[in-house]
Amino acid sequence: MGNSSTQLDLFAVDSQLVRLLPRAGASFRNPDVNLPVLRADAGGYYLEMRVDADPEEISEVGLTRRIPLENLSRESWQELKQQYDNIDLEAYLSKGIKGLEKIEDMRVRRLTATLLTFLNPRQVELVLYLYRAASVCETGPIVKFRSNDLLEVMGYSRTKDGGFHANIRSQLHCDLMALHRTELVYAEETETTNGVVAEVTIKNILRIQKFKVDNVQRDFDTDKAADYTYGSADEYVVNLEFFQTPTPAGGDYVLFGNIDMQQRVGGSANHNYETKLLMYLASRLKWDSPKDGQYLTISRRHLFKNLDLFGSNTSRNSAIFWRTVDELKGKKFLLNACEVPGKRKSSVLVEFQLNTEKIRASSDNHKCSAAGKLANKTSS
Repeated sequence: MGNSSTQLDLFAVDSQLVRLLPRAGASFRNPDVNLPVLRADAGGYYLEMRVDADPEEISEVGLTRRIPLENLSRESWQELKQQYDNIDLEAYLSKGIKGLEKIEDMRVRRLTATLLTFLNPRQVELVLYLYRAASVCETGPIVKFRSNDLLEVMGYSRTKDGGFHANIRSQLHCDLMALHRTELVYAEETETTNGVVAEVTIKNILRIQKFKVDNVQRDFDTDKAADYTYGSADEYVVNLEFFQTPTPAGGDYVLFGNIDMQQRVGGSANHNYETKLLMYLASRLKWDSPKDGQYLTISRRHLFKNLDLFGSNTSRNSAIFWRTVDELKGKKFLLNACEVPGKRKSSVLVEFQLNTEKIRASSDNHKCSAAGKLANKTSS
């Protein structure tokens, strides 16, 4: 699959996934997020993070993201748990993700970083690319792609031999493995004749089904490359676990116009506020009831929270926010945005007018009401 997908005007992403993305990718700086812990139950051993529900906002649901730790003996589990108990994550993270370099065990360090940075904007753009590819190729949830094709779409520079630097290819593989291995555990409420029933779901964003290495002499192991070494396969086949085929009769999804996946040279994925704001607005299209299908009114507090704009420097946060709004207006996803007074003097709201030619929800707007308490209970 090459660059033909860039010519697609609109592509669909399942609403269940869009609703969950902001919470599933909540930063470790978010006050609702708990630091990773090791946990065992009848199903196995896990490294997991819990995101608590925010009672002030229905869209701020509770869920757990976790990585199953497979092929561990009971003795190895005990050794790992003892090692992890001696790690002061809070102190390490006071210096950001780079603070994890103090963790000596490479696999533990990488798995912890995977959970902490899960669904960062670069990974979200990768997911959107795969959904767009699924729309172009019309292969349902199955997508096949070449690593170099994807890296080219992401704007990385090729080397003299026509390939890409090893560290860039390795980063792509680690992103794919994060989406492949990390499970989301969440609950949904469904109304039945017998009352409201809460159903717990465990789902991955995608699963790698096959991979291909062009050089048969090159030894490549997906887990080993993600946990200990560097490298990437040359071709992947993945299954999009949330995928539901849109039909002419309707469906529950959000339509997106072309999204610029060009990565900023030397920039951190976490500072891509444009993608964060776009996906948060997309999720609110499905949680809220937008006026005329295009007007959303959201508290500034929750906007800053979901853009990872914390701290007391309000002027800096406001400057970043409005610059991001201007970027989305420049790319025609937004037509307008302005502050409006809230019910309380201390509350500030922002009203957005979305461009429905670039982003809009399907008319079949079934709301999912996630039971945050139950989702948290499943991991306690």
